[in-house]
Amino acid sequence: MLRSLFTAISGLGAHQQMLDVTANNIANVNTTGFKGSSTVFEDTLSQTLSGGGGATATSGGTDPIQVGLGVKLAGTAINFTQGSSQATGVTSNMLINGDGFFVVNKNGQQLYTRGGAFTLDAAGHLVLPDGAMAEDPTGALVNLAALTSGSYVSWSIDGSGNVNAVNSAGVTTNLGQVGLATFANPNGLQKVGDTSFQASPNSGTAQIGAANTGSRGSITSGYVEMSNVDLSQELTNLIISERGFQANSKVITTSDEVLQTLVNLK
Repeated sequence: MLRSLFTAISGLGAHQQMLDVTANNIANVNTTGFKGSSTVFEDTLSQTLSGGGGATATSGGTDPIQVGLGVKLAGTAINFTQGSSQATGVTSNMLINGDGFFVVNKNGQQLYTRGGAFTLDAAGHLVLPDGAMAEDPTGALVNLAALTSGSYVSWSIDGSGNVNAVNSAGVTTNLGQVGLATFANPNGLQKVGDTSFQASPNSGTAQIGAANTGSRGSITSGYVEMSNVDLSQELTNLIISERGFQANSKVITTSDEVLQTLVNLK
């Protein structure tokens, strides 16, 4: 009975963690560039009551007898499928079509994000709401200060991330380019908040370059990528995690009743 108690406790903990992941997905259902996660469970070590035996000339083989000791969270998997597009009409807002991450610099640290809600700050940097600044394919900050000298009447960002400005005479000038990064294993990236990721030993190093080159996707200006959370699936996961939690709670109650019966034996 004690074994079943501790096994059920591990089940409670695992399903609580599933509930935590699901709750975070639902909370970010409208977060720009957010990528949902799912939980992966695995069983823990089993207690071996007897090992398996091979067949002999006089007896058949026997299988091992093992009793499982519970469940644990093996990992969380990030879903990197494309989120829906939302038109904003803001030139500095960008959407990545396909693979890749915007490369940003925040307090000297290079981070990566799918959130493209960029705006221009007073110094001409393309910045995210948290102040992270966009970098170009060489790792330098994208600086569009020339747009505030009054020399240009319009500007745009093309599919390759080039920032093109047009003056009153109709002459187009390239002011810079937004870089994108890809990784050998995006699931190895580590979330650091503000819808951003940082590289880890298992993600591989960032392959930074221009959009529309290699495996990098193209850029669409005037749009942002919304969260890829499927709300109907997450609500289903809520039910699954709740039922799992309830079932393991029932195991604890049942084990307690059996123990109480043993205590009351005379």
